Amino acid sequence: MNWTRIAAVDEVEDDAGMPFKLDGRELALFRSGGEFFAADNVCTHQYALLTDGYVEDGCVECPLHQAQFDLRTGEPRCAPATQPIRIYPVKVEDEAVYVAVE
Repeated sequence: MNWTRIAAVDEVEDDAGMPFKLDGRELALFRSGGEFFAADNVCTHQYALLTDGYVEDGCVECPLHQAQFDLRTGEPRCAPATQPIRIYPVKVEDEAVYVAVE
């Protein structure tokens, strides 16, 4: 697996997200409950950046129509989204956050 350093641990506040691009993809790094998650940054229901939404209790809420996604699995938690977002492996080493994109 190829790991890419995305941010320092202290760059992402808890219950917040940070957009980034990697290999031409719109991605997001989220922090919730002290854990880090990486996912596609675009809602599967309609184009909206998830980093513009709310992060709480391991979920991100789309700012456009309030669809919610589980940050561990990518599965939608409520309508109008029915398709999951893609989740990517994350690791933390030496106070830095790394993401692997296949």
